[in-house]
Amino acid sequence: MRLITVVTQGHKPVLFSEVMQALNIKVNGTYIDATFGRGGHSRGILDLLADDGRLIVIDQDPDAVTAARSLFAGDPRVVILHNRFAELKRAVRALSIAGKADGIVFDLGMSSPQVDDATRGFSFTADGPLDMRMDPDAGVAAAEWLDTVECRQLEQVIRELGEERYAKRIAFAIVSARQQQSIQRTRQLVEIIEQAVPKREPHKHPATRTFQAIRMFLNKELEQLRDVLPQAVETLATGGRLVIISFHSLEDRIVKRFLRRESKGDPYPPDFPIPDHQLTPRLRLIGRPIRAGANEVSRNPRARSAVMRVAERTEAAYA
Repeated sequence: MRLITVVTQGHKPVLFSEVMQALNIKVNGTYIDATFGRGGHSRGILDLLADDGRLIVIDQDPDAVTAARSLFAGDPRVVILHNRFAELKRAVRALSIAGKADGIVFDLGMSSPQVDDATRGFSFTADGPLDMRMDPDAGVAAAEWLDTVECRQLEQVIRELGEERYAKRIAFAIVSARQQQSIQRTRQLVEIIEQAVPKREPHKHPATRTFQAIRMFLNKELEQLRDVLPQAVETLATGGRLVIISFHSLEDRIVKRFLRRESKGDPYPPDFPIPDHQLTPRLRLIGRPIRAGANEVSRNPRARSAVMRVAERTEAAYA
């Protein structure tokens, strides 16, 4: 039986104040925390809601769902869902809030408790079973995948999702090592990567990019993100805010391009004579991308790579 961490006091939500400000919270509004984690942003939202406000929290990790049920037990304002966030549309339809949400927040990537729990297999600094699934009851564990994946596909995953310059070396080393012994532990994988990487980057563990790539691939993180962004727009009410925090350049690129496209309106050819007021963009960009300040980064190093983007649903979307 796995030990489930419910205590949340040590969890540090990234860009907390900035998220609260960006959501522009109405006391009787309806809000969605689509990546609950350990509820740092959710608790901040609830603190600003009146008795008739509503908060829907979603997470695919059963440990996070358990934590949410413990944290919000008996609070009638809160609905807790064990779902992938890519299933947002189906979830809100069941709750009859499609087109009615006043704000949605996505805090992408892993939560601190997932990294800190060695039994989840996300950490390259502590030994544990090589799992890496956000939902340990669904999908294929990293150990199982690494046991059968072809070298060429493994190289591609590490290069594209990890942006690792030594992807070919690492993939070959992993495939060679598994022929001698099945790779079942994070420490085994770390040692293989360390031996394969000829030159180390300052202040970065040599296994960082490979672990990131495998995790993102197994959990289909970029696919989920692409799927959920249009659903999020459809879920928002006029004036509702979409707040997205990403930690990876590939994630941020997807978010940036989607928001930019939705803020420009209908995709007419650039030389087509359509007035701006007829383009009907579904979103309006709010401010510039926001990064954590030096003080927050010193308190919470995870915030170092965070980028927050904010957009608001326009009335034109419903015309």
